[in-house]
Amino acid sequence: MSKQVNGYAGKFLRVNLTSEHLSNTTFNEETLRKYLGGTGIGSRILYDEIPPKALWSDPVNRVTIASGPLGGTSIPGSGTISIVTKGALTNGATSVQANGRFGAYLKFSGFDGIIIQGQAKRWLYLQIEDGKAELKDANHLLGLDTYTTGDIIREELGRKEIDMSVISIGPAGENQVRFAGTFVDKGHSASHNGTGAVIGSKKLKAIAAARGGERVEVKDAEKLNAIGLKFRERTKDYRGTIGGVERGQRSGQGTLPIKNYSTNVWTIADEELDKFSEPYIRGHYEPRRSPCFGCPANHSTMMVIPEGAYKGMLVEEPEYEQMAAWGPVIDNKDAAAAAMLSGLNDRLGFENNEAGWLIGWVMECYDKGYLTKDDIGGLKANWGNIEATKQLLYMTAHRQGFGDVLADGVMRASQKIGGKAAECAVYTMKGNSPRGHDHRTTWGELFDTTISNTGTLETHRMLMDPKAGNEPGNPKETSTAVAITKGNMEFEDSIGTCRFNTMTNMMLIAEAISAATGWDYTAEEGKTVGLRSVNLMKAFNIRTGITREQDYPSARYGSTHIDGKWKGIGIMPHWEEMLDNYYSLMGWEIATSKPLPETLKKLGLEEIIEDIW
Repeated sequence: MSKQVNGYAGKFLRVNLTSEHLSNTTFNEETLRKYLGGTGIGSRILYDEIPPKALWSDPVNRVTIASGPLGGTSIPGSGTISIVTKGALTNGATSVQANGRFGAYLKFSGFDGIIIQGQAKRWLYLQIEDGKAELKDANHLLGLDTYTTGDIIREELGRKEIDMSVISIGPAGENQVRFAGTFVDKGHSASHNGTGAVIGSKKLKAIAAARGGERVEVKDAEKLNAIGLKFRERTKDYRGTIGGVERGQRSGQGTLPIKNYSTNVWTIADEELDKFSEPYIRGHYEPRRSPCFGCPANHSTMMVIPEGAYKGMLVEEPEYEQMAAWGPVIDNKDAAAAAMLSGLNDRLGFENNEAGWLIGWVMECYDKGYLTKDDIGGLKANWGNIEATKQLLYMTAHRQGFGDVLADGVMRASQKIGGKAAECAVYTMKGNSPRGHDHRTTWGELFDTTISNTGTLETHRMLMDPKAGNEPGNPKETSTAVAITKGNMEFEDSIGTCRFNTMTNMMLIAEAISAATGWDYTAEEGKTVGLRSVNLMKAFNIRTGITREQDYPSARYGSTHIDGKWKGIGIMPHWEEMLDNYYSLMGWEIATSKPLPETLKKLGLEEIIEDIW
């Protein structure tokens, strides 16, 4: 039984919402070593328990929320969770992570993870504490935002914020907006590919985990502490990504996503740009330190907007992608308004990037006359219109009027409108939108986002040599870099830690796993765990009907720059050769993108060969 394995709490909680029955599931040591936790275990459950043709909203869909062998330990940032499910935007695999405290508190309450299935007859929330769990009525929480939901649950249960971690969905999740997210401890978002929509379809409003009295037993605490100190030394000065918009604009590298990719040149005055900078925001706003579990980094604090139209609003300090979505993407030059929209986005329960691309698309269509004021409920959605943006977000969260069209995400909304409007939309042919850069200048992220199994990045540009795997103009180098780094992030997402702390340092992570579990673990074994997850999710998608035909960007996402530093340089003339090279390096059939039998055998996945071949 897994209770005997150091580094683990020993069991998963299985929640059948249809019957309101709770039970425990255990995994033996062989399985734990093969999949670790988080994304690894989640991908196995995804493949084994969800029928290929089930829709994301079917009761049979599973949601696995899990930590890993380093969760709740002395490794910094070890409160992280990974959520794996069949996503609402792609109707395929998704794996997303959020930091905060939940992963650690879950283990301190006696569970390594939660497997959610079925569909409740009434709205519920789940309370977990000291090895026990209970489903409770959540009708009184309906309509509440993600911040308020957690506060009310803690108040009801007599807990301070530091003593109980809460996962919740907002109105967007309740109304099954396809890009609704899942939020941990207010602003920590595990949201790509509509995890909140899936949880909302199951009528589960929230999950509350008390700090609990248990501790994670590890094999060699002294060694693990020493490794933890090495990670802390590397991240103690990390200050987050909040100043990324200002730095990106001043760099001149064209990485900012401007006006829905309609241009690569942002016209903004210096005094306006200065207010997007880290020194300005941290010097003028009112931070309230609320770190994730065991994290030394100075970012993701709560803060109060100190002045202006949004004075007094409490928001989580926006990271780069929040400020990009609500700044350059919609051509808003008011940094305080961008912070306000970021906070509103989190409260309503949207995945930030998809929401930003959606509003940017509406504004471009309005600007060009493809959408009129009458089409969008009487709103003037001109570039940078903050009040119109707020109203569109409220309408979308509640599926009211034109918001009901927008609630299905960029791809489906643009296809429904059709015509010239459809040509402006930024998305992949699987149905998801990218993260918050102009990926036409970062080819590694454009390519990886598009061919990803999960509706978001599966590798990261920090893992690539910028000149050999990310900048425009290097097609073979880019596809090669994505292939050779594939699996690294999935390994890291299986251990229960935050990437900003462990920095995908494969060797040091492997040493930490060895110290925690007592296994003689290597980076190579970790890489295999990651590739096992990638191939499981790829096989799952193949059976669902997602094949090579969906590994393409929309016309706008894959477009060639019309201005800026990279004018005239485009990725699409190279796309076919990039796909061929990537599939070949991954050990997948080039014509279909199916993992080859010999690839699956090498990864110990022989049992799924017959399923796809």
